[in-house]
Amino acid sequence: MRTRDESSPGGDPRDLLDALVVDLDANFADFVRCYEGVVFAVALRVSGQYPEAEDLTAEAFLRAYRALRDLSDERVVTLRPRSWLLTIMLNVWRNTIREASRRPRQIAVADLPERAAGAASVEEQVTGDETQRELGALVSALPPNQRAAVVLHHVVDLPMAEVALIMRVPEGTAKSHTSRGLRKLRALLAEYGPKGSVELPRRPVASSRREAP
Repeated sequence: MRTRDESSPGGDPRDLLDALVVDLDANFADFVRCYEGVVFAVALRVSGQYPEAEDLTAEAFLRAYRALRDLSDERVVTLRPRSWLLTIMLNVWRNTIREASRRPRQIAVADLPERAAGAASVEEQVTGDETQRELGALVSALPPNQRAAVVLHHVVDLPMAEVALIMRVPEGTAKSHTSRGLRKLRALLAEYGPKGSVELPRRPVASSRREAP
């Protein structure tokens, strides 16, 4: 999924927000339809499981609905819907992790890719349709903050400034999480992929993509 700005599939997000102010209950379904795709996409990549991603998406929109009932009209119309919803979903996900077992996640060798695509950078493999399933086990092994940053920046293709906004951290911290996550992925690929089958980029993360203004 590729999306660079805050525009919604149905048009200007301001129109959606204005509609929510007029009648939240009547227009919330349209709001969900516009943003459930990107919320589910991120939920699936960070959780690695369809059922969990569905639960995270549903819970995020439930919390968003409850929040919208309490927000002032002035606050609603100034929201950045995509960033706001992804922040809610990631908070739900982090809470789920905290409530789960504290034992580190173990990567089963059977779940790892048998081989990686030749001459492809780790960034290209993370975003490539043919290798997303194989790399899912590796991405899910990243620490939560690194996983979220890599998914938001390299899978959903959000600019780093928005990644930082969603994660509620300074932009430099978001870049650090992304860089460390990619280094970890390279290490995992080197360990579990066939030797010599993957070209691992050495360039800094910042140079892998031109940031949107």
